[in-house]
Amino acid sequence: MLGLRGSVGILSDASHRLLQNITFHGIKVQCIRVGGAEIPDHKRLAVSLQSIFGIGRTRARQILSELNIDNKLTNELTGNELLSLREHVSSTCVIGEDLRRCVNADMTRLKGIQCYKGIRHEDKLPCRGQRTKTNARTAKMGLNAVVERHKASHN
Repeated sequence: MLGLRGSVGILSDASHRLLQNITFHGIKVQCIRVGGAEIPDHKRLAVSLQSIFGIGRTRARQILSELNIDNKLTNELTGNELLSLREHVSSTCVIGEDLRRCVNADMTRLKGIQCYKGIRHEDKLPCRGQRTKTNARTAKMGLNAVVERHKASHN
């Protein structure tokens, strides 16, 4: 069992190395997959981690400080650093599709109980106290249809 697990790890590491060095019509494609998303190779690590949904500037810096990894270019990562980064991101952070699923479940719950935030989400209006008299123009574009829908439901 251990031999099989070790060989699978070697094969996956080899496939990642091959994926990093693929060329299409003379154009070299470089990418590293972390947390279910591809992060760019030509940027600093703190910036490239932000391309993962759910990781912002503060969380990226926090991850780098916890792992004691310098903020260097992504393609300069060693194999051990890359493995520790993948393990840390996948184990400690709710990111990607899992986070999207949680946010959508929260929004449907708010809409289901018909609270203020849920109603504002249904109407596609700001729900955190922002003003709508002068701002939120893009949100209010569909407001005419919303007002007509409310008038029709009250009749």
